[in-house]
Amino acid sequence: MSLKTTAPWVLAALAAAMIVSGAAAQTVQGVTDTEIVIGTATDLSGVTAVQGVNNSNSVRLAFDEANAAGGINGRKIHYIVEDSQYQVPRAVQAMNKLLNDDHIFFATVNGGTPMNDAMMPMMFAKGVPDLLPLTAARSMYEPYNRLKWSQFASYYDQMRAGVKYFVEQKGKKMVCAMYQDTDFGKNVLAGVTAQLEAEHLTLIASTGHRPTDTDFTANLSKLRDAKCDLITMGTIVRDSTLIVSTTKKMGWNVDLLGQVASYDTAVATAPGGVGEGFYSMTPALYAYPDDPRPAVADCAKRYKAKYGIDPNFLGETGYTTAQINPGGAEAGRPQSERRYADHGDLTALRALTSRW
Repeated sequence: MSLKTTAPWVLAALAAAMIVSGAAAQTVQGVTDTEIVIGTATDLSGVTAVQGVNNSNSVRLAFDEANAAGGINGRKIHYIVEDSQYQVPRAVQAMNKLLNDDHIFFATVNGGTPMNDAMMPMMFAKGVPDLLPLTAARSMYEPYNRLKWSQFASYYDQMRAGVKYFVEQKGKKMVCAMYQDTDFGKNVLAGVTAQLEAEHLTLIASTGHRPTDTDFTANLSKLRDAKCDLITMGTIVRDSTLIVSTTKKMGWNVDLLGQVASYDTAVATAPGGVGEGFYSMTPALYAYPDDPRPAVADCAKRYKAKYGIDPNFLGETGYTTAQINPGGAEAGRPQSERRYADHGDLTALRALTSRW
């Protein structure tokens, strides 16, 4: 995965959705003659903080570098991050501040499925886009809204692909599920059950849990008694690590299949090598800091110099998201007529703000 590219069709479409011909600067929330205000509501201190902190840090790194190079069309990016603690009420409170006190132009990398589901109606009522949120839920795409722009293949599609592989290539027949009893977990579960139906199989057993749960012995005992040969997981980082660790303590050698929310070095490098036998479906691959590509190594070096740690997978995706790279210059043209070219970093944002 290159740290200097991102999906041009997403960003060009964002620009097309937001551009209003002839609009005056003072009529556009979050854009002045000197400043562009961009916000994020994500988890900085809760159960998914390892993702939210790294992701928003890398967005800030990219924006700081853009500001140091002169900003966007003479405007500096003012980036504001609020802590949702991976709790819906806190996310709503954070977005209320960003919309009504900070007057953001748009939000980017908002964290969490339930949180985005709660925040989007508030944002759309004010015409503020939700750009590339930190979730792969289908609700980030459906129902259609011109202010929604997601960045990942959905959890549903990830799990359909994963189950298909394990059933058809690995011969799994006794498929079970563990999932957070939230909108996120139910997105994952829906993909599992849909693919099992396509394979003429049924889900053998399942257990739900809260994002904050830490004891999974009873859940796993139930699934072991059901003789599961594959556990699909609608889990994130902390609960994934605890579940994998608990299976090892139980002496149960069962394959476990997660999705992009569990694709994190914190799981892979958990003490004792407990990550062995755990798999994650992901739409992009983590580029380790020792990657031979100069651009990747250089970005990782700058991130570590600023924050004192290596970027994890979502640190990388945050930097990529923040680039808001090619396609903005032709954003006003019909989709069928657009020709995309690399116009340099943050081009879509430049095209947007050049109108005011």
